[in-house]
Amino acid sequence: MSDDEASAIARDPAPAVGRSIRLLGLLAEAGRALTLTELAAGLGVAKSSTANLCLSLEAGRMIERVPLGYRLGIRTAELGGAFAAQFNQVREFYSVCETSPALASELVQVAVLDDTDALYLARYEGSRSVRLGTPLGSRLPAALSATGRALLMTRSDDDVRALLTRGPLPRLTEHSTVDVDAVIAKLAAARERGWSVDEEESFRGIVGVAVPLEGWAPGDPQLALGVGIPVADATPERVARVGAALREAARLLTNPFSASRSG
Repeated sequence: MSDDEASAIARDPAPAVGRSIRLLGLLAEAGRALTLTELAAGLGVAKSSTANLCLSLEAGRMIERVPLGYRLGIRTAELGGAFAAQFNQVREFYSVCETSPALASELVQVAVLDDTDALYLARYEGSRSVRLGTPLGSRLPAALSATGRALLMTRSDDDVRALLTRGPLPRLTEHSTVDVDAVIAKLAAARERGWSVDEEESFRGIVGVAVPLEGWAPGDPQLALGVGIPVADATPERVARVGAALREAARLLTNPFSASRSG
């Protein structure tokens, strides 16, 4: 545990709540069940205190006990869905995709910027969509992913540079752009084109295309719409067709009176 983390914990006005949040974070980051011993070590507290936290979280269905320890419970999925559903665009997103000739068959995702990552909130799987893509609640570096770049292209170069120079850019594939100036140049091209592109930079074999999506109400976050296309099918014509369709979908979702209603 770093000194900053220890200081934050010491200032926590509700230590039990803070520990519960950190416990959920440990399970989310692990991606597997963790034993009571592992959870206690991760929290830096006694096993007896950790057991009490687990009992409370289990009663609230935030975690569940399995043979190998504890994992996230179904209530966390319900809360994640409720978070996404509070934004009007996400509720309308599915019907807009279904009625778009170009998007109805694609894998389309909605993401929001969370620090330096694109965090995925919703997913539409079209009739021929690749059974790949980014699981809901997961994230990709904004500098590399098409959705992340769509979110960054609405910001000034100075803001982007300040955000991306906090640390080295990750290399997820051999195609990943790890130079900040090169990312900024790609954002300039995306603004001119009207959509961002990720050519196997975050996933091998997948080309991403994405556009920014403005919020409806004050306080709504900037979102992005993105499509993943198998690289073998990512011809310039298909990429352009998908990019144009995403721009039209974003236009509909920015204007609630133009979007198709889902009921």
